[in-house]
Amino acid sequence: MRISRFPNIVDEVAVRLIAGVVLVVGVVALATQQWWLYAVLAADFVLRAGWGPSASPVAQLVGRWVRPRVDAAPRYTAGPPKRFAAAIGAVLTVAASALWLAGATLPVVVIGVVMVVFPALESLAGVCVGCIAFGWLMRLGVIPESVCLECADISRRSRPRESAAA
Repeated sequence: MRISRFPNIVDEVAVRLIAGVVLVVGVVALATQQWWLYAVLAADFVLRAGWGPSASPVAQLVGRWVRPRVDAAPRYTAGPPKRFAAAIGAVLTVAASALWLAGATLPVVVIGVVMVVFPALESLAGVCVGCIAFGWLMRLGVIPESVCLECADISRRSRPRESAAA
């Protein structure tokens, strides 16, 4: 039985747009010191990492309203590294929320900076820090190759990708 509904293949354009929303919320949280926004992000990351984009309000917003208005062809990429990145976002934002509730502001600010830098890299430059860490963990044998065959076989990346809808 498969618990997660996270897809094996995702549209990189949609992922970058979702990161853009996270970036905006992260900047607003830092600029206004509205630390409760990390709890909102935490809930979304937990839903996305645990049950996939269909459970995430941010992913649904992007999928239904933003992505259809972006005139760019889908660029498909492996889903497991993106799920891992969402899990990192969940850990960081849950920690920020707990630290905020405990009254520890400095660690919340540090995590807040990370929650601006990582989504900025993803949304603006297409650099997924969580995906890079995922690759390192695969090379070290911590994550088995069977989790992401696409990631393990670099030769698959050079071939044009078929449409996921087909």
